[in-house]
Amino acid sequence: MKRVSINFDYVNYYFLSLFILFFTSFQVTARNVLPSSEKLDTMKAPKKIHEVKKMNKPTTSIQTAILAGGCFWGVEELFRNLPGVVSTEVGYTGGIVPNPTYEIVKQGTSGHAESIKIEFDSSKLSYEDLLKFFFKIHDPTTKNQQGNDIGSQYRSAIFFESEEQHKSAQKIKELVEASGAWKKPLVTEIVKASTFYSAENFHQDYLKKNPGGYTCHYIRDVKF
Repeated sequence: MKRVSINFDYVNYYFLSLFILFFTSFQVTARNVLPSSEKLDTMKAPKKIHEVKKMNKPTTSIQTAILAGGCFWGVEELFRNLPGVVSTEVGYTGGIVPNPTYEIVKQGTSGHAESIKIEFDSSKLSYEDLLKFFFKIHDPTTKNQQGNDIGSQYRSAIFFESEEQHKSAQKIKELVEASGAWKKPLVTEIVKASTFYSAENFHQDYLKKNPGGYTCHYIRDVKF
C-alpha cells in the first residue's frame, strides 16, 4: 500500500478557516436577532404615566361659632358638654386693643368681650340649634352684665363669620324674642367677627380643671 502523507499544517489551516467562518456567521446572525444597546433602550417596558387627577377638596361638616355671654368659664363648660361640639377655646374679641390679656380685658376699657370659639359638627348640631342653646344658658336681657359680673366684657354677643351665620343669628334672636321666654327685650349684639385672641392657659377648660369653681351659667328650662 501506498502511504498517504498528511500535511497537518494544511489540516490545521482548513479547520481554523471553518471555525472563523462559523464564528463570523454566528455574529452576523446574533446582530440581527439580539437588539443593540439603542434597541434595548427602546424595547424596555414603557414607563407607567400616572395621570394626576385634581381631587375636589373634601367637604367638612366642622364649622366655627364665636359667642359671648358673660364669664367664659361657665359658658365653655356648658358648650363643652353639648353633643355635636368638637372643641372649645375661650378668648377675647370685639375690641380695639391688639393682643389683649385678661388683666387688660377685665378693666372693661379694651372693648373686648370674654368669648368662646366653638368648633362643632354641623351634621350633628346645626348653627341655629347651637344659638338656641346659647340663649338658654345666659341672660340675654341684661346689658353688659351676667349675674354679678358687670362690665362690657360680659356683654351678650354673637360674632358671625359669614352672611349665612348673620341671617341665622338674626332669625334665632327674633325667634327667641317672639317666644316670650324672656320677659324683657334681648340686648344681644350681632356683629361681624374680628380677630379672636386666645385667652391664657389658666382660663382654658377652667371648670373642668376646677370642678365646683365659679359660674353663673346654667341651662334654663325654656322653649323657643
